[in-house]
Parts: sequence; structure tokens; C-alpha cells
Amino acid sequence: MVSVPGKSLSLLKNREFAALAGTAFARSQAYSTVIIALALYADIYQTTGIVEGLFGTAFAFVQLLIVLPLGRKIDTGNAKHFLLAGLALNVVVFGAFILVDNAVHVILVRMLQGIGASLLWITGSTVVGEISPDDESGRWLGSYNQVAAISSLFGDIVGGYLLYAHGFTLTYLVLSGVTIGAFVLVFFNLRDNPGGRKDPEDATSLETFGALLNRPLIRALVFFRLSFSVGKMAVIIFLPIFAIREFGISEFAVGWILAGGKLTKSISQGYVGDLTDRIGRKPYFVAAGALVYGVGTAFIPFALVAEGTLEPVYVETFEGTIRLGGAFLSLFAAYAILGVADSLRLPASMSLFVEEGERFDSVASSMSLRSISWKIGQVAGPLMVGAVKEFVSTTAAFLFAAGFILFATGVFVLTYRRMKPTETPNPVAGD
Repeated sequence: MVSVPGKSLSLLKNREFAALAGTAFARSQAYSTVIIALALYADIYQTTGIVEGLFGTAFAFVQLLIVLPLGRKIDTGNAKHFLLAGLALNVVVFGAFILVDNAVHVILVRMLQGIGASLLWITGSTVVGEISPDDESGRWLGSYNQVAAISSLFGDIVGGYLLYAHGFTLTYLVLSGVTIGAFVLVFFNLRDNPGGRKDPEDATSLETFGALLNRPLIRALVFFRLSFSVGKMAVIIFLPIFAIREFGISEFAVGWILAGGKLTKSISQGYVGDLTDRIGRKPYFVAAGALVYGVGTAFIPFALVAEGTLEPVYVETFEGTIRLGGAFLSLFAAYAILGVADSLRLPASMSLFVEEGERFDSVASSMSLRSISWKIGQVAGPLMVGAVKEFVSTTAAFLFAAGFILFATGVFVLTYRRMKPTETPNPVAGD
């Protein structure tokens, strides 16, 4: 039977999945809205490329510090408590964002936001993987990410509008309300101790990580994510700044640009997750998605040519007439391509890490490796690309990011193709 998005979202009838989806919704909506807010902060405080890079690096650096101990705690402790703590911390973050008045404050609050995001992301995705039925991890994880993508789309459009029409304070109050709602869902609907299957002496340790890294596929995936994240974080941080500072595109319209990619991502990700369960060959889904992402990233600087070349479009909204020039149309197309790319890559990547982790009864450890490999690139990437932007040009910065993505994809494909048949991943049956 062919999977459709409605089939994937039917999992929301499951109260526990709905609670976990609520955490993904709150996390992704907040992340997308804050990304647009960061572009406004960059414009207000007239930041340099390196400072703009620190907006991303600060967020990732604290996550890099806590990801390994957090993985161990999830293996041995009560994951429900970590989800509730992450939601509560995010409410504190929104209050802190209301009070910022310079770029240094923004960087500090981003560090606090990074802790809250890690609590929700690692714990949520691990619990989804552990409580999903046998041989349905792709569907559950794909649907979980589909909810996050829909929420991210919501954050782009509604968050962008709130920032455009009402400013920072009301926007952060709305985010707080959504997060409190997710807290209530988790508190009442998620079982106590949904993770914590292992004894402390058997939990995440250097030996566990060593065993995981002995798997050739895990090594290939870790290196791929480390390199790929450099390029992707450049897009996430610098595209909204590029749109607002270079072309004067409003935050409302920037939300529409980001929504183009989120729409394609939300529509197709659950379907692709189900498809990977049926077809297999998940590494090829990862590689195909990465190649498409590299093409979309290289296309971003074309906005400089499109502006003034393509005829602008004027759209009437309840906030008045908004001019959408060639740069908007070009960036919208580029981000739509990136959404398709993520739909191909994400469900397959997450499912591979879950399957490999299940071989050692340590899904949280495997997901921690997945996260830490991303965080290393996420820490270095914004600063590297920000330096290229500051000292060379914006075009060079995005091309540099696209080059990193293509490099990561090439190494991943070569590594996977050299693996022995016995090293390739097989579906993991339940006990």
C-alpha cells in the first residue's frame, strides 16, 4: 500500500505519539521563529559576519558539551523528566529573549536555548525510536519529523507575521503558550520512564561508543553529518540575514521563503520514511538528499542576479501591500529545493542510527553520536562561513557551504560502496 501523509499523521491518534509530537511541534516552531528573529537582531545591531556566525555557534557549542552525558542519562533515567525540563527551560528562554538589548545578550540566550533544544530533540527522537512497534521505526520517526516540519512551517509563517506586525514581546509570549501546552500533553499522556531500559553499569560508555564506531556505516554517517552540517547551518543562519540585510525583504516575507522549503518537507517526509521501510537501501536516500541540498545551496546567490531582472510581484495582505522582487522568488525556489532534499535524507538517516543502536541495545547512544557529529560541524560551520562572508563575499560564503555538502556526500558514497556485504545494514527485528 502506498503511504500518504494522512496515514503518517494518523499516528497522532496514539496518545503517547501525540505527546511526543507536541514536543517536536513546540521545539520546531520556536526554532524557526527565532531564526527569523536572529536576522532582525543582526540588522538592528549591525553585526559582522563573524558575530552572525556566533548566533549559530553559541547554540551548538553548549549542545556539544551536554550531548554525551545526556545520552547516558536517557539510557538509565526517566526520559519523561528530561522532556518536561526541556519544555520548562524553553519558556525561560523566551522570557530572556524579551529582555535582550545587544548582540552579546542574544549570543548568551542562544546558549541557553541550545540546552533546551537538546533536551527535547535527543530525548524525543530516542523515545519515539524505542516505543515504536517492531519494523516501523522509519514510519514513526518519519512521522515525528513530519510533525516537526509542519510546526516549523507554522513558525515561519505565523512567527514571521507576529514579528512583522507585533514585534518581539507578543511573539515570545505566543511561543511560551505553545510550549506550556506541550508540557501538559507530556505530563498527562506519556508513560513514566519511557526510556531507561539499561542498568547504569551497562549504559552509554566509551565502550558503547567504541562498539558503535566499529560499525563502518556508523563511521560513514558520523563523518557525513559532521561535514554536511557545516553547509546546512550556513543556510539556516545566513539565508534570512541575506534576505533582510541585502534586499530589505520583510520578516513576514522571509517567513514565506522559509515556508516554501518547510511545505515540501512536511508533505513528503512521512511518505519517504515509509518508503525507506519498504524499499531499503537507506544510505542511497541519504546521499540523494545531500546532493539535492548542495544544488539548492549553490542556487541561493542567484538572488543577486534575479533581483532587478525578474519582475516584482505585489501581494495584498491584511497588513498592506508587500513587494516580492526577484530575490524573493529566487530564494523561495532555492529553499523549496532544500525541503525536498531534507525529505529524502532525514528519515533514512535517523532510521539507520536507530537500527545500528538497537544492535547494542543503546539507541540513545547511537542518537547521541548522530547529534554530536552534527554539533561539531554546527559549532565550526557558522564561524567559518561567517568569516568567508565577512572577508570575501556573501556569494563565496554560500558556494563554500555548497562545496562542503558535496564533499561530505562524495566521501559517504565512497565509504558505503566499499563496505563488505556483511557490513551493510539489515532491518532489525524485534525481540
